[in-house]
Amino acid sequence: MQTPSKAFGQTQRPRITALWIVTLILIAFALLFQSAWKLYPPGGVDLQLTIRIAGICLIGTAILGRLWCTLYIGGRKSMELVDVGPYSMCRNPLYVFSIIGAAGVGAQTGSLAPALLCAIVVQAILFRTAMREENLLRANFGKSYDDYRLRVPAFLADRRLFVDLDVVEIAPRRLYGTLADSLVFLVAAPAMLLVEYLQDEGYLPVLFTLY
Repeated sequence: MQTPSKAFGQTQRPRITALWIVTLILIAFALLFQSAWKLYPPGGVDLQLTIRIAGICLIGTAILGRLWCTLYIGGRKSMELVDVGPYSMCRNPLYVFSIIGAAGVGAQTGSLAPALLCAIVVQAILFRTAMREENLLRANFGKSYDDYRLRVPAFLADRRLFVDLDVVEIAPRRLYGTLADSLVFLVAAPAMLLVEYLQDEGYLPVLFTLY
């Protein structure tokens, strides 16, 4: 019989594989287009830069949010039902912040369409993962999880439900791992600047534009 931690690990592997595949596809996609806001700035406003800065803010929010979630859930997900901190308002806050980070990554293209596309695709992957995890949580915690599921929304946080602890036990290795994973989001900013430079110099073709 599988241990809870091993069972949760198996639900994560398809998620990680799918996210890497999607990432590679989006990178290939990003090499072929340029932001229409760069070519046609409305009223002289550098909307491409504005979108990129907003994306950096989303990425920062995602990094801090993922760290906040890990303070409460790190190393405990398969062992106990965590329903405090961010998990008192939303059942999958770590995934919510990941979706926000994905939108921020897409925004580094300087276009809104890729930001929305990244958020939608990552949300679809994480939604499926969350559904698989719910079956394991229900099996592990029974009625306690059913009550929690009825009380707390899956992805839309309800701040009125917030409950916290006076003391939280932290697993530093989990926190460092989440930080390292989250910082990958920031790579999108210099990467897209490099792509834009190569396009401007004629090393990469621009096949179409996106707003």
